[in-house]
Amino acid sequence: MKPLAYRMRPTKIEDIIGQQHLVAEDKIIGRMVQAKHLSSMILYGPPGIGKTSIATAIAGSTSIAFRKLNAVINNKKDMEIVAQEAKMSGQVILILDEVHRLDKGKQDFLLPYLENGMIILIGATTANPYHAINPAIRSRTQIFELEPLTPDLIKQALERALHDEHRGLGTYSVSIDDQAMEHFAHGCGGDVRSALNALELAVLSTKESADGEIHITLETAEECLQKKSFSHDKDGDAHYDVLSAFQKSIRGSDANAALHYLARLIEAGDLESIARRLLVIAYEDIGLASPQAGPRVLNAIQTAERVGFPEARIPLANAVIELCLSPKSNSAILAIDEALADIRAGKIGDVPKHLKDAHYKGAQELGRGIDYKYPHNYDNGWVEQQYLPDPLKNKQYYKPKQTGKFESALKQVYDKLMKRK
Repeated sequence: MKPLAYRMRPTKIEDIIGQQHLVAEDKIIGRMVQAKHLSSMILYGPPGIGKTSIATAIAGSTSIAFRKLNAVINNKKDMEIVAQEAKMSGQVILILDEVHRLDKGKQDFLLPYLENGMIILIGATTANPYHAINPAIRSRTQIFELEPLTPDLIKQALERALHDEHRGLGTYSVSIDDQAMEHFAHGCGGDVRSALNALELAVLSTKESADGEIHITLETAEECLQKKSFSHDKDGDAHYDVLSAFQKSIRGSDANAALHYLARLIEAGDLESIARRLLVIAYEDIGLASPQAGPRVLNAIQTAERVGFPEARIPLANAVIELCLSPKSNSAILAIDEALADIRAGKIGDVPKHLKDAHYKGAQELGRGIDYKYPHNYDNGWVEQQYLPDPLKNKQYYKPKQTGKFESALKQVYDKLMKRK
């Protein structure tokens, strides 16, 4: 017998649990089905939320024949069979799992059929389509992001399975403790497939009482759905979301949130990403407000690399808390980015002659280095002269902030020099 999660897959759009932002009657996919006019689409979201099932339900809500393929397992010949069927019937829906794994040969074969509408593609993927899918395919599809299922929606799926006599567990007399139901709903980490299969295991492995009832306790639920292992794909979309949240939490001085995201990265064993991101943060977000943060972070990283996990978590946590609670300044990155923007816009100009290299014979005849004033020959090591090219001579890229003692001191010196020019 096929697993419960497979048997409980929705067969029509009304059976879909969650994703109402897409499949409700007044939403885009719901309207497509009502109008009986589907366009090619890519469904993207985390594993276990039913992307392929939703694709099947969408296709099943129409009168158009549909076929299921996997971009990894199935080859070009399998797609040719679907294309032949589309030619004979006029149109076929192709549900394609792992659509981001399409190789160039398969992509090139599909493109004309997507272009003329003979094949309606419903692709499913856990990878961000904007990163992982060929632009030619992407431009011929609509991209819809599916939302993770909440515990309440997981419970809804479990209740449906418990009462469905044809596909579910409705032929059994099952009672389930509230705590057990909560464990299934929360412990699956949003993966409804895991929750349903754990429920089925609990029912089938529990002996009936004298009156024929199967009673599921929290202990049974914990045995059948052990704590969901933390999964973290270093190349996946969620990885970059966690890193983004990590940096933004530190930038926002929220030590608790930053430690949460650090813990997720530690649990994934991703010391390389943690190290790189912490160094970037130290110089991008803390910057001149606390310039010693960079060397201290580097020291913490080197210590973490030397001791390894699990002890590496200690210096990393120290570094994260310090960065969160340090004064923040992005003046350096703003300054260099503005300078780069001018260069890329062609605002360059010639290096002033008195600054040009004069360490070769004949330089003076060319006017190189003449009238250069050597600052060390003047009081306080400073003398007024032009350093920027003529088109930019009054440009000020650096705009100091007063978010820490160090940069406040820099600002005093900088403002003084600017006034003297």
